[in-house]
Amino acid sequence: MMNMQGIMKQAQMMQKKMEEAQKKLAETEVIGSSGGGMVKVTLNGKFEAKKVEIDPGLLDPEETDILEDLILAAFNDAQGKVDAMMNEGMKDVTGGLNLGGLKLPF
Repeated sequence: MMNMQGIMKQAQMMQKKMEEAQKKLAETEVIGSSGGGMVKVTLNGKFEAKKVEIDPGLLDPEETDILEDLILAAFNDAQGKVDAMMNEGMKDVTGGLNLGGLKLPF
């Protein structure tokens, strides 16, 4: 059995890896799209929206509801990609250990 000092050292190493993963994730950007790429939303790893791109052909004042739906879909697509990156990053930090759906605040 591992001694307490060894466990503490392992925990510190895991914490450092977690901090590095958080920093890397925060600096990473993903692009979600909808409407065949006519609407794009860029998010960073903290789920902060950084950019919205809209194809000029969608700018019809009579069809704003369609544009609004496409923006939401693109945002949700980007959000799903950030979630996937977070899960992949956590696998690297935990060595594949399943932490039972633990959601971390980053």
